Amino acid sequence: MKVSIGTAAKHFGVSRDTLRRWEQSGKISSERTARGHRRYDLSKNSGYLPRASGMNKHTLAYARVSSHDQKEDLLRQTQVLESFCVANGWTYEIVQDLGSGLNFQKRGLKKLMQMICSGKIDRLILTHKDRLLRFGSELVFGL
Repeated sequence: MKVSIGTAAKHFGVSRDTLRRWEQSGKISSERTARGHRRYDLSKNSGYLPRASGMNKHTLAYARVSSHDQKEDLLRQTQVLESFCVANGWTYEIVQDLGSGLNFQKRGLKKLMQMICSGKIDRLILTHKDRLLRFGSELVFGL
């Protein structure tokens, strides 16, 4: 079955740019339509991709605010994260925290780190990277 780049990206759980890079490096192949659009044969390329079933990944969505005065913002973040996960068809869990972005001892952050390190989470969704930590979020993204 040959599909468009967008459909293939969703199927494999990667971005369109990642598919293009994989094609340039020779990891996967595609055919071009008469108008130059890429078409990917999912059955032909599935053996080359590290995570061929992107829809089976477990997603963790994380929302955080700094103070009790911002509870409405926490609800808004949660709604945005839920809508995004549902729109992509992902199985997800939402973790909320109330506390400073400089505090590494938040209950939700500890849970998030334990789940990532134990391999239970394949995808982390945030409304903005500062919602995770004010400084040092690169450590989490490097895991």
